[in-house]
Amino acid sequence: MSAAVPAPATAEPIVVPVALAERSYDILIGRHQLCEAAETIARRFPGARAAIVTDENLAALHAPALESCLHRVGVTTTRLTVPPGEASKSYARFIELCDGLLAAKIERNDLVIALGGGVVGDLSGFAASVLRRGVRLIQIPTSLLAQVDSSVGGKTGINSSHGKNLIGAFHQPALVVCDTALLDTLSEREFKAGYAEVVKYGLIDDAGFFNWCEVNWRRVMKGGPERDHAVATACRAKAAIVARDEREDGDRALLNLGHTFAHALERLTRYDSTRLVHGEAVAIGLCLAFRFSQRLALCSGQDAERVARHLASVGLPTRLQDVPGAAGTAAEIVEAMTQDKKVKRGALTFILAHGIGKAFIAPGVATEAALDFIESELAGA
Repeated sequence: MSAAVPAPATAEPIVVPVALAERSYDILIGRHQLCEAAETIARRFPGARAAIVTDENLAALHAPALESCLHRVGVTTTRLTVPPGEASKSYARFIELCDGLLAAKIERNDLVIALGGGVVGDLSGFAASVLRRGVRLIQIPTSLLAQVDSSVGGKTGINSSHGKNLIGAFHQPALVVCDTALLDTLSEREFKAGYAEVVKYGLIDDAGFFNWCEVNWRRVMKGGPERDHAVATACRAKAAIVARDEREDGDRALLNLGHTFAHALERLTRYDSTRLVHGEAVAIGLCLAFRFSQRLALCSGQDAERVARHLASVGLPTRLQDVPGAAGTAAEIVEAMTQDKKVKRGALTFILAHGIGKAFIAPGVATEAALDFIESELAGA
C-alpha cells in the first residue's frame, strides 16, 4: 500500500492535551492527519528544519507522504533510516543516528521527527534528548503500540545486554500525531500485539473501558471510529498519569502492569521479534500479573480468567508455554526480572491487581514467591 499521495483528513482530530507546565503538548488523533500535522508543525515551529527518522520499511511506505506535506508548507527535511526491529535500540545505532543528525546540521531550534513504531520513537527520542543538549522532538507513531504507549510521556532509550530500556532519558515531545489510518498497513500480528497495550489501560483503573474492549475489539481492528476512540481513551489515561507523575516517582509505575514479566521474556528471547514482539510479551505479562495476584489472594480467579480469555480471543499469547522456543527456566526468568527498572535495593516490585481496573504497586515482593509462582506456571498448574 502506498501513502505517497495522502488522503484528506476524514474529520477534525481528537486533541488530547498533556499538561506539563512549560513542557505541555498536544496529542492529535484521527485518520489521515499527516498533512494537517505538517501544517501544525509549520505554524507552531516557524523556520525549523526537520530530520525525519524512520526505519527501512517505513521509508518507502509513509516517509514520502510526510515529506511531501512538509515541503508543501515550506519545511525543509532530511531523512535518516535505521533497520527495523528491536536490535536497532543499541549503542551502535544510537551513535550512528546522532552522527547523522549532526551531519545534517540539525540545530537546537530544529526538529527531530520520529516516524515509526516504538523502536524508532525510543531511539530518536534518546538521540534528540542529548543532541546539542536537547533538540525538539515530534512523535508520529505508526504502530498501535506506539500510538497508545511509547510515543506519549517522554520515555526514551535503548537496550543493554543487561535488559530493556536501561539506558535513556526523559525527553517530552513537542507534539504527538496519531494518524490512525497509518495502522491500516500493519500486519495482523503487529496490530494484535499493540492491542495488548490498549487493554492494559482498562485493567489499570478503568473497568468500564475493559468492558468496552470486550465488546468492540473487532471494530477497533477494522479501523472505524472505534479505533480512534480506543487510541484516544488510552492516550487520555496515559496523559493523566504522566501529568501527575512525569518521571515515575509514584503511580506512573502503574503503566508497567505486565511489563516486569514482559521485559524478562524479551531479554530471554534476545529481543528476537520472530519469536516474540513486545506486545505479545505484554499480553503474557498481563495474564501472569493477574494470575500472580490470584495466587497471592489479592484478586479473584474469575477476573484472572476473564483477562486471559479476552486476550486469547483476540489471538494473543497468554502463558509462558506460548513463547516459541521456550521462555526459559523459572530461575532464568526471575534473574532477568532483577534488572527491571523498578527494582529497589534488590527487591522486586510488581504491578499487581485487586481486580479488573484495580491495579496497584506492590514493592518488596519476595523473590521466593515469584520463583514459586513461575515454576507453577511452567508446570502448567
